[in-house]
Amino acid sequence: MKTTPINDEQRAKAFAPNKKPEVMERQNLTVRYHVEDFEVEDRPRRFLEAFAAILRHSNYRFALDHFIRLSAKCSRCATQCQVYLATNDPDDIPCKRSELLLSVYRRHFTMAGSIRGRIFGTGHLTDEALQEMAESFWNCTACRRCTMECPVGIDHALITHLGRYILSEIGIAPRALVVSTREQLEGKTGNTSAVPVPALVDTLEFLEEDMKEELHVDIKFPVDVENAEYVFFPAVSDFLMEAETLMGIAAVFTATGDSWTTGTGYFDGINYGLFYSDRILERVVTKIDVETKRLNGKKVLIGECGHASRSAKYFLPAHCGGKDAFPVINIMEYTYGAWKAGKLKLRPNAIAERVTYHDPCNIARQKWILEQPRELLKAICADYVEMTPNREDNICCGGGGGTVSIDEIRPYRTTVGGLAKADQIRATGAKYCVAPCANCKKQLRELVEDQGIDCEIVGLHDLLYKAIEFDPSMIVEPEPEEDEAVEPVKPDVAGSADE
Repeated sequence: MKTTPINDEQRAKAFAPNKKPEVMERQNLTVRYHVEDFEVEDRPRRFLEAFAAILRHSNYRFALDHFIRLSAKCSRCATQCQVYLATNDPDDIPCKRSELLLSVYRRHFTMAGSIRGRIFGTGHLTDEALQEMAESFWNCTACRRCTMECPVGIDHALITHLGRYILSEIGIAPRALVVSTREQLEGKTGNTSAVPVPALVDTLEFLEEDMKEELHVDIKFPVDVENAEYVFFPAVSDFLMEAETLMGIAAVFTATGDSWTTGTGYFDGINYGLFYSDRILERVVTKIDVETKRLNGKKVLIGECGHASRSAKYFLPAHCGGKDAFPVINIMEYTYGAWKAGKLKLRPNAIAERVTYHDPCNIARQKWILEQPRELLKAICADYVEMTPNREDNICCGGGGGTVSIDEIRPYRTTVGGLAKADQIRATGAKYCVAPCANCKKQLRELVEDQGIDCEIVGLHDLLYKAIEFDPSMIVEPEPEEDEAVEPVKPDVAGSADE
């Protein structure tokens, strides 16, 4: 992977602070993202107390004990880090970032480190070190490409996540994520986009009318249907921003006839806990479990969202029943399975323009969903092309790890984090870039706009919607307009009205 490093002008734009000086002075924190006011005094001690509590109630110690015994300074990870390749800044080398936290663990939470520190009076955690962590950990997209290159298998994204988790426990976390999860867990609407139930129902009814007018098929969004096979949890932002994706999903289920439903008790697949707090992560997946049980559903169906899919698939079993937890399936897996089983018919060459596919890190890095969307696209596209590298070796959109939700660092995301991805998309010459993930869609749309790339970012089901062949029995005749006078047909003298 080759990327031309940013120049001084681009660097100044990407890293320009946009917070008021008085706020940074009050918080004693110069990071570029907004943070709610928190207790400033004695932060190093509180950080260590939070770190100790997390180690006591989790399994992180086993991983950290392993990582500190390995060399984490060879910098081979730098060859795969799109942030470092864009900045050429040694501080952006993944193993150097990981060492910020590993050094704290080594000094304060191992016997040898504690004895050495007390004897020599060195290695104490400082406010300056916390400042460096607070900045560096949120420069990372947590895409995990570096881990694939690490010769000893150090999971730098896991270390970054743990660092963010500890910082969040002392009040240092992006306000955008904190406010959204507060509304999701404690607010009146119970979701990250603050969508009230009446607005949800109105939106779905409007989309039903739109699809009937467009396709002449009676496509429904079932709501609060009990005993359905699938309970649907998309990223709630889809109800506001991704109507075409939702319409495509509803059209697929109408064509297959399988039972599914959206629940009004909870309808948000977003889980920001995956990005910054295990406590939040557990509480959110529990809401998915409770809603599925309320409706007596059989399976959890996640929409086009990478992190929502990963957090549900791997952490629903961890927190909600183990092997007895609800099975989790991504919508692309469902659609692909229905197509292969002959329940879904697609029109070949329905999409004439050039199309490429972006692999969301959260569903591709561990080789979970790779070929299914590609086979579907090849079945409906006349001109499909690949980006290179791809699949499990994909390049992140540049907004991974929750950074896409932090609007104030957009210049960084589209100038640094997404630079390599912009080069990839531009090289394909594609008219459509399919990104089956809510976070990726937002980031890539901002990326192509800021980078001046003529490409439309869409979901997989946006295109499938245009290619589904419905059974003729599903076609309904359009109703006449109210102001359209319908003349009765008069038979002529020789025969009936049909002649």
